[in-house]
Amino acid sequence: MDKQLTIWIVIGVYAVFMLGIGILYSRKGGGMAGFTVGGRSAGAWISALSYGTAYFSAVMFIGYSGGSGWSYGLWSVLVGLGNAVFGSLLAWLVLADRTREVTRRMDIKSMPQLFEKRFQSPGMRLFSCVVIFVFLIPYSASVYKGLTSVCSVILGIDERVCMIIIAIASALLLVLGGYIATLKADFVQGFVMMIGVTALIVLVVLSPQVGGLSAGLSNMMDYMKSHNMAPLPGKSAVALISTLLMTSFGTWGLPQMVHKYYGIRDRQEVRRGTVISTVFALLVAGGGYFIGSLSHLFFGETMPQGGKDFLVPLMLDSAGLPNLLIGVILVLLISASVSTLSSITLTACSTVSMDLVKTNIRKKIDDNNLAALTRILCLAFVVLSYFIANYPTPILEMMSYSWGIISGSFLAPYLLSLYWKGINRTGAWAGMLGGFLTAFLPAALSGFTTPDGPLYACLAMGVSFLLCFAGSKAGAALKLPQETAGDKFYPKAKKKKA
Repeated sequence: MDKQLTIWIVIGVYAVFMLGIGILYSRKGGGMAGFTVGGRSAGAWISALSYGTAYFSAVMFIGYSGGSGWSYGLWSVLVGLGNAVFGSLLAWLVLADRTREVTRRMDIKSMPQLFEKRFQSPGMRLFSCVVIFVFLIPYSASVYKGLTSVCSVILGIDERVCMIIIAIASALLLVLGGYIATLKADFVQGFVMMIGVTALIVLVVLSPQVGGLSAGLSNMMDYMKSHNMAPLPGKSAVALISTLLMTSFGTWGLPQMVHKYYGIRDRQEVRRGTVISTVFALLVAGGGYFIGSLSHLFFGETMPQGGKDFLVPLMLDSAGLPNLLIGVILVLLISASVSTLSSITLTACSTVSMDLVKTNIRKKIDDNNLAALTRILCLAFVVLSYFIANYPTPILEMMSYSWGIISGSFLAPYLLSLYWKGINRTGAWAGMLGGFLTAFLPAALSGFTTPDGPLYACLAMGVSFLLCFAGSKAGAALKLPQETAGDKFYPKAKKKKA
């Protein structure tokens, strides 16, 4: 069967299946609560795979794995391992159960609501709402760019046509079904990703360019030694560590990732989800970065036309993979991207509808109309992302700006709010604004062209923590007004039986 026909058939089967899920759950939203947190009844497998598919999109497979592999060789695999250990295992251990318990007890459906209820600050809710909506758009756009680069290489179709197709797919899934539909879709897409990555690793390793695992590793080590990559020079080592830290700990402050904890059924499901999420990340992230680390075996010292964003697509196209597998790989990348886009879009738009429109503009809007408004906002968000995606910024940089600004603003106050009663309104504001400015100003002053986005993201997260502590202590010492939720925000300690 013709290559193009085989690939399109595989993609068509996937598209019909996803549309069916959206239609099936189109009447099960149950108002705003159902649309955003799905009744808080998600099990371990669905929650963990939804977390993983939101975490790893075409941005990781195409932008980060290719760019990191080209710059750091085999060292780039450390980024994938860090994502599994710090971004999945440690994140679930530290955040999942405490977030699930607090948001359920306080009836919290978004990160801005968490900040407002913890610090009794409507201004903080409004600030976080605007930051989330505005700066999730470039992240969404980077997902479009990642997927379109591989589609344009393998399918030979215009990048803008690819973007439009992906936009329609993610919009339909969200507008039809909301949170439950995305969870069910993510569950299926998670298995597609695991199967696809496993097959991809095996066949890339067996490709003529690599020549088997031992030969591939040996040839890459020789290349790295001859090109000053073993060990990495100081500047490259700093850039690698920055990428590892940003892509691992940056997820802790991203609202679309934190949102996955809200709907988990109970503590037992959290424990199971921790294991599933970690195994998924080890396979998908570890495998993705390993494939990217072999890029010099395909291209030598010559960067292919199109730059780093086209490294992995051209590797796949030249590896001699079977037509059916190429179709499966494209579905893998589409699955990962649609899942991430759906999570980003739902988080950004539900935040605007709940925390801006309902709270400030139309306070008496009913639940069903609010859900309808959220669906309309989802369409608008997808359109905005499409236009930003056409801006000539590399995938890695575009994503790092988004992660750095959002996590730099929210990670520290969010994490400290869960565990430290001493953080007050002054400290939270200091951490938010300081982290935001640390990440935003260098990017904006460079015209959003600086390649040091991951480094600024890490600095922003660190500065935010320091300012949260310093601001809280200063606010308490100066006796500034510090209304907080107090002990109501924290679980009551269980009394020991005599």
